[in-house]
Amino acid sequence: MVAPVSDVETAEAWYERLLGRPADARPMPSLADWHLTAGGWLQVFEDAGRAGATFVNLEVPDLDKALAGLAERGLTAGPVQTGGERTRLASLEDPDGNRVTLLENPVA
Repeated sequence: MVAPVSDVETAEAWYERLLGRPADARPMPSLADWHLTAGGWLQVFEDAGRAGATFVNLEVPDLDKALAGLAERGLTAGPVQTGGERTRLASLEDPDGNRVTLLENPVA
């Protein structure tokens, strides 16, 4: 997943708060990335022309716990919604307006 941002330093600080840890790598000055699973990662890449137009979905095992962690780190998501029969989700936006949605899907 790649989220284009207008300023990588600002985005890196915000995503550190979102994910609760610093970036795993800064392979180039305009890029920060977090290795989330063995085969998946989130990158923020400085591209002001495309910033704010991305949707990032992150699956979490416990949405309530994830939202409490966000609150402890000074971030607030919108209201919890349901999707399908058992999926719960809540969204927030990064400083550029990229939408980040946390999804809890016990069926998966």
